[in-house]
Amino acid sequence: MNVLIVEDEKLAVRKLTKLLEETAPEFEIRGITPSIAATVDWITENRQNGKPEPDIIFLDIELADGQSFEIFNRVEVRSTVIFTTSYDEYALQAFKVNSIDYLLKPVQQDDLQRAIRKYYDLTAPGKVGTAPSAQLHLETILKSLHLHTPAPEYRKRFLVKQGARLLSVETSEIAYFFVDGGLTFFKNHQGQKFVVDYKMDELDEFLDPARFFRVNRGLMVTHQAVAQMQPYYNHRIALTLHPSLDKETIVSRERANDFKVWMGK
Repeated sequence: MNVLIVEDEKLAVRKLTKLLEETAPEFEIRGITPSIAATVDWITENRQNGKPEPDIIFLDIELADGQSFEIFNRVEVRSTVIFTTSYDEYALQAFKVNSIDYLLKPVQQDDLQRAIRKYYDLTAPGKVGTAPSAQLHLETILKSLHLHTPAPEYRKRFLVKQGARLLSVETSEIAYFFVDGGLTFFKNHQGQKFVVDYKMDELDEFLDPARFFRVNRGLMVTHQAVAQMQPYYNHRIALTLHPSLDKETIVSRERANDFKVWMGK
């Protein structure tokens, strides 16, 4: 039996290798890859060289370059897949009803034995338990994981200067961010203006998209700040903001439709 281990944690690789040696000495580890890209390359080259497919791929879900499900989008996986993951057992109940098994990290010997027994049962003569069945259930698995993924943490306040003082301003007090003269500012709902040490692209990363919408490269607004919207030429939208801003406040054509949806939520 040939095995491919897809894992980016060296300690986890050593642990799984040792357990396989103890639990299933008939398994030969043919390769160890640490990323999506490396795994796709390994499978492709292995196939081009006419070598047999791995009988089992132990596939970690969270890799350094993304979720390993992406591998299935880039290359046909013809092996049986057993997922390894650090997600809690409750989140993984959906796996148990599928033909795919899973191993919760750190992998325990009893769990590995169970997974191997399941593999032998599924691949016994007259049964089908290989990659096609795995792919059929990927959507179910992804939905299950997303349901139990912790909600993202967004920035709650900014520390800004006002004269010689430092103020902590809650994001709920901010009406909009804008760029002027190469600097980034925000105005609060009272019309006070403050400078922040972040570029607009950085704000895009850590502000709650339910509260802030970037209407163009230099302006990000809250819905409370939008006093009026009007169609503008070339399928754009002109905004009147409150408090007022002495700059052009136009929603770009590329973002106009998304902005209208966002304003209606």
